[in-house]
Amino acid sequence: MKKKKNVLRSWLVMVSIIAMGNTLQSFRDHTFLYEKLYTGKPNLVNGKKKKTFGIWTLLSSVIRCLCEKKKHNKTLYHITLWTFLLALGHFLSELFVYGTAAPTIGVLAPLMVASFSILGMLVGLRYLEVEPVSRQKKRN
Repeated sequence: MKKKKNVLRSWLVMVSIIAMGNTLQSFRDHTFLYEKLYTGKPNLVNGKKKKTFGIWTLLSSVIRCLCEKKKHNKTLYHITLWTFLLALGHFLSELFVYGTAAPTIGVLAPLMVASFSILGMLVGLRYLEVEPVSRQKKRN
């Protein structure tokens, strides 16, 4: 049981670090977005899109990293799970609904990471222990 939690925690740290790298890339140069992700309609990628993508990716990274640190916080765990669900929905919609992304490695990689993360976190729900309530809180 503990080993499964450690695998998920390590995974969350790795995904957070990669997301921070993507954040830096999107702020540094928005060509990253239309060369790797939004290859279907690169003319729609502009400075505003890179900032939005960068902030979203940074926020997701911070939430995932916090989840790894606060492993007993059930609310944070669910929020982290939602970051992966939203990422999966975003990339699937860009690929199949809007046509702004093509099935390249730049899109397939985040789809796989989001999918594996969702599965891992759903399995991890079984092992999620609620943080013990302190004696001080029990008295009140």
